[in-house]
Amino acid sequence: MKEKIYTIPVNEVFATDCECPLCLLEQKIENECIEYILGPSLMEPDSRIESNIKGFCHSHYELLYNSRINTQGLGLIIETHLAEQIKILKKSKDAENLNNNLKKLEKSCMICDKINFTMNRYIDVIFYLWLNEPDFREAFSNSKGFCLKHFRTLVKGTKKYLKPKVAKEFMKNLVPIQIENMERIEKEIAWFNKKSDYRFADEPWGNSKDSVPRSIQKITGFTDFK
Repeated sequence: MKEKIYTIPVNEVFATDCECPLCLLEQKIENECIEYILGPSLMEPDSRIESNIKGFCHSHYELLYNSRINTQGLGLIIETHLAEQIKILKKSKDAENLNNNLKKLEKSCMICDKINFTMNRYIDVIFYLWLNEPDFREAFSNSKGFCLKHFRTLVKGTKKYLKPKVAKEFMKNLVPIQIENMERIEKEIAWFNKKSDYRFADEPWGNSKDSVPRSIQKITGFTDFK
């Protein structure tokens, strides 16, 4: 089948040597969101209204600032967001109402929402390709598995996208891949730890030298280590 615009990013990440193709997709979406929010969205009224209401989570405020793409633009976004939140505070009638508003804001993030929406579309594509494209199914089988967060996403997706018989086939494909690659990285981290013993100091590192950050990613998902 000829590639379509929505299948290209999925095929690209599954052709990449990485611990989790879905983490690469998520990272790509996140980077695009940062650039968009600090660029074109500053001139788009609908986007500004959304950022005024939702704001961003702690992690994404950090990324927006640390990107140094447009600190002045970020300042404008923060100014109008604060103005919106002050209005809401002034309208809060009592402690319960105030608590509910603050609780809602804590869970609100414009970037998280965009990532979740786009990732859900990519999950649609992954299951479509797995069902219909033998080449993709082979790339899926040859992958190094997934972080535990995205592994769970795929497991959960079987109920939405697959009939029970096909879901069993998918799980027979997915679970051995995940176990095999978790065992692989466990061995790599074990060898990394052994290398601190003088008896193994002169032995080759193999693939274990960067096994600590890769192991963390396997457990938690993409992490931007400094």
